[in-house]
Amino acid sequence: MAEQSITIKIAGRSYPLKVNSPEHEEVIRKAADDINRMLEAYQNKFPEKPMVEILSFVALNVCMSNVTLNRQLKDMTAGEDALARELAGYLDNIDKNSR
Repeated sequence: MAEQSITIKIAGRSYPLKVNSPEHEEVIRKAADDINRMLEAYQNKFPEKPMVEILSFVALNVCMSNVTLNRQLKDMTAGEDALARELAGYLDNIDKNSR
């Protein structure tokens, strides 16, 4: 797919972007939708707060999720490595015992 222009809206403002695949466009549109849902939730919860503070809350929330997911991925990768080593040990043991 050739680069394609799209426009998304975040907090009522339009942003023109370029995407290089339908999957890329889907991710961007989903992210914009998620941001707008979070903005609405924070605006409803804190109607007296200015938009810059609400955007800060949304950014913090997204980054906290990112940090948590990265930690989980790191833990899962470490667990996968440990299981791979354990399996290799079992296979080596089976190979040694079958000779």
